[in-house]
Amino acid sequence: MDEIPFVRERDPHEIEFHQAVAEVIASIRPVLDRNPEYRRQGILERLVEPERIIMFRVPWVDDQGQVRVNRGYRIEMNSAIGPYKGGLRFHPSVNLSILKFLAFEQVFKNALTSLPMGGGKGGSDFDPKGKSDGEVMRFCQSFMAELFRHIGPNTDVPAGDIGVGAREIGYLFGMYKKLANEFTGVLTGKSLNWGGSLIRPEATGYGSVYFAAEMLKTRGDSLEGKRCLVSGSGNVAQFTIQKLIELGARPVSFSDSSGCIYDEQGIDTEKLQRLMQIKNINRGRVREYVETYPDAIYAPLDTALSYNPLWNYPADCAFPSATQNEINEQDARNLLDNGVSVVSEGANMPTTPEGVDLFMEKKILYGPGKAANAGGVSVSGLEMAQNSMRLNWSRSEVDGRLQEIMKRIHRMCADTAEQYGMAGNYVAGANIAGFVKVVNAMIDQGVV
Repeated sequence: MDEIPFVRERDPHEIEFHQAVAEVIASIRPVLDRNPEYRRQGILERLVEPERIIMFRVPWVDDQGQVRVNRGYRIEMNSAIGPYKGGLRFHPSVNLSILKFLAFEQVFKNALTSLPMGGGKGGSDFDPKGKSDGEVMRFCQSFMAELFRHIGPNTDVPAGDIGVGAREIGYLFGMYKKLANEFTGVLTGKSLNWGGSLIRPEATGYGSVYFAAEMLKTRGDSLEGKRCLVSGSGNVAQFTIQKLIELGARPVSFSDSSGCIYDEQGIDTEKLQRLMQIKNINRGRVREYVETYPDAIYAPLDTALSYNPLWNYPADCAFPSATQNEINEQDARNLLDNGVSVVSEGANMPTTPEGVDLFMEKKILYGPGKAANAGGVSVSGLEMAQNSMRLNWSRSEVDGRLQEIMKRIHRMCADTAEQYGMAGNYVAGANIAGFVKVVNAMIDQGVV
């Protein structure tokens, strides 16, 4: 961070954003040393400052007729290589720091896909949990009543994220269509019968598994028979588990904010369907799983512990798929001590810097989120392409394109790391490859 100390000085409370910036800068110093022009052009100073931050009031009426007020955001971080692209998150934890970190990461992630997409992120501190469909609809309509003037298919194309699924995307799109008086691909993650893409819900989870498989290939290995820890229980976790089962691995865990499940016998297709029923249909908690499968272990969340029990079971691979900073230094040590040699991040920045340092020190196969979970935004980009052409590709075609994109991202990260004398360092490879693409586009376009 010594390259740009003003990041901390200007916004001292934005801890997550500081963490994301520090991690990228640590990786790209060799690039800056080889290209003094980047410093003269003020590239770092321009990269860490969003092109636009939009904050707005979101008033809505609950089912009891009470007016509620939330705060809405859109961070339009960088549009050097295409329209802003990134999800909307509805969760009580949402604040500027978290959204700026997510938008910053999104810039480099989108660059790695080789699709023409800039980076952005947005959302609200609104919590959809426990709300009726009517309350969610009224909130989404109020949110879009302001956001619609700032987005468009060639300007900014939001998608879903935590708390924003097909239901929320539908309500948001309906309000956009009414206000803008046009039917266009302004949002991704839409339902299939009105412009959505097959594989989009599965893409992030599938992509993180494909990236892990590519990493293992470099050591002449595969996922076949590997015990895999997975955190989370939403789309990313569910479809990570599904793809692991398809590739012959043995997923053994999942979690939510109440606690975690460890099923030593392995989660098969039948058990996965039960998890999906609990979370997607009943909107229940993961502890209900043990009512059907009593041999599984449920560990409730214990904030007094300095580690997460989920990461303290014997395994070969780990797929953190819940949220940021869910693996701390002690968790990383537990993973290593229990035999984990592959970590592929389905969530954004799920490992703390101290945990990352341990993974790098032990030279395990570690796929950082901006590379390993780029499958989601990649298929969002494919959805944008289908919308533009008024076409729908088959499931196999989209999945095939996703696999090729993840292979390309892996190859780009591996080749770039080797080019800079850091073979096997996917963190450096991802950061440098994304950085160079974005920065060169910025320089081509002048100081704007």
